[in-house]
Amino acid sequence: MGLAFPPSLSPSSVSAFKSCPLAFRFSYIDRLPEPPSAAATKGTLVHRALELLMLRPPADRTVPAALADLATARLEMADDPELVGLELSDDEWAAFDADAEELVRRYFQLEDPRAVSPNGLELKLTAQFGRVTLRGVIDRLEIDEEGELVVTDYKTGSVPSEFAENARLSGVHIYAALCEQMLGKRPARVQLYYLSRPEAIIARPTAQSVAGVGRRADALWAAILRACEREDFRPHPGPLCDYCTFKPYCPAFGGDPVQAAELRGPGTVIEPSLPLGVGT
Repeated sequence: MGLAFPPSLSPSSVSAFKSCPLAFRFSYIDRLPEPPSAAATKGTLVHRALELLMLRPPADRTVPAALADLATARLEMADDPELVGLELSDDEWAAFDADAEELVRRYFQLEDPRAVSPNGLELKLTAQFGRVTLRGVIDRLEIDEEGELVVTDYKTGSVPSEFAENARLSGVHIYAALCEQMLGKRPARVQLYYLSRPEAIIARPTAQSVAGVGRRADALWAAILRACEREDFRPHPGPLCDYCTFKPYCPAFGGDPVQAAELRGPGTVIEPSLPLGVGT
């Protein structure tokens, strides 16, 4: 019968399918819930703090103001399951808050926010490329002094290796293609700000790189459709498996993918892997 197709693709889902088709299925087709992650929640807080900072008048974008915005973001998330669901000790909470503050401080080593003129914050873009719908959220869009579009994406994780960087830049080209399709103009550059180091990786999209987005997206879409039709999403073991919520259910580690349905919580009916009565 096959599985339902995902309605669209984003840079994160594209990366997920390339990294591990089985994990992609769990997240984007089965939509299984995952427990909140301290790293992801910290990223959400820092992104919101920097968004609030950019909403201030340029002259007010100082370090103390950014830390006040971080505190505001923390209050906004007080009842958010992403934050409430974290099971941290007092020491771990202290480290969590200290890390978030340090990430905000390090942002100021990458640029002077008083010189930034944002035109869009947390901007949602969606466009059709052939039979594929691509979507993405741009952290910050601005027009520089030369009248060119600039996309800035804040990263709160570690700086990727050279190989992983090339994979990450595929998302850059998707952002550039979305801007060109929806805004009628290709960004002159896309800035990835890695706050943990801090370090900036700057890419300059070309007509060729943007034109390739549609072709690559179509090829990936075809692979996903085949996997859905055949219900064949195979695991791709790698270094990140130890951090994957779905590892206990992965056949590469002796798990049963059917059992992953228990992540939906109490009351979930899990079909047995063998017919009832076999072996009795």
